[in-house]
Amino acid sequence: MNSVTVRAPATTANLGPGFDSLGLALDLWNELTVTRGKFSVTATGEGVDIVPQDTRNLVVTGLEAVFNYIDEPVPGLRYECSNVIPFARGLGSSSAAIVTGLIAGSAMSGADLTNEEITTLAADIEGHPDNVAPAIYGGCTVGVRNGTDNWIVDQVNIPEELCAVIFVPEVQTNTHESRAVLPDQISRSDAVFNIGRAAMLVNALSSGRLELLKYATDDRLHQPHRAQGFKAMPQLIDAAIKGGAHGAFLSGSGPSVLALATGREVTISYEMTETARTLGVDGKAMILPVAQGGASVLSSS
Repeated sequence: MNSVTVRAPATTANLGPGFDSLGLALDLWNELTVTRGKFSVTATGEGVDIVPQDTRNLVVTGLEAVFNYIDEPVPGLRYECSNVIPFARGLGSSSAAIVTGLIAGSAMSGADLTNEEITTLAADIEGHPDNVAPAIYGGCTVGVRNGTDNWIVDQVNIPEELCAVIFVPEVQTNTHESRAVLPDQISRSDAVFNIGRAAMLVNALSSGRLELLKYATDDRLHQPHRAQGFKAMPQLIDAAIKGGAHGAFLSGSGPSVLALATGREVTISYEMTETARTLGVDGKAMILPVAQGGASVLSSS
């Protein structure tokens, strides 16, 4: 194969209480074209002045992981990234890069890896499956580590009409720094709080009892700590609920706040945007369907 073009969707992780486990794919896509030739990395769109344009780029990391996995040398390749997913905003831009690299590597090498193999490689690179799994499978997924080497991923049935309303602040978040503020230990009461809500969240989505999401998206493991660095988060969540959202939460490590809705999306968007304006937070609102499918090859030659 001389060239391949692939794409992967944006994702939102945690969904409130499902820290490092739950994720949802969104209908916003990054594309990657890989062509045989002298090594280079170019990018257009979101994060173009920030993303590495050398071997540190995660699309390269993903592709090279495939060749390492099948024990084959990496050929000379040109990488062309077309980025639409907001960069460093908690919407899975890093996971999309990893997954597009893996999908392209699977195609270019002829390995034709299974989704399970790609998920294992992606989760090993990312360290957790909450973003990479929905990017690969689409829809809503729950993923856990089984032992030290394996990952188990399952899809959660969700209503077809479910969509996301997102307020995306202009400020960026460093995921590693955001994780560093989280405590290493939690109380039993907080563990019980999150276990119950994560269970209720999956059941509410799969049963269609979306009125429970207002309670099921609450969290004590990461949102209260991350709110110290983004104090507008609780008010944005409240604004989304006031506007008619079923539930709302910090998207990934933030700073984006995402609301789940099956109607009144424009009103929710307005309430979140107005609240941000009054708090002096610059940004934009987006209304996105859930991506029912995951990463795929668009064309090859």
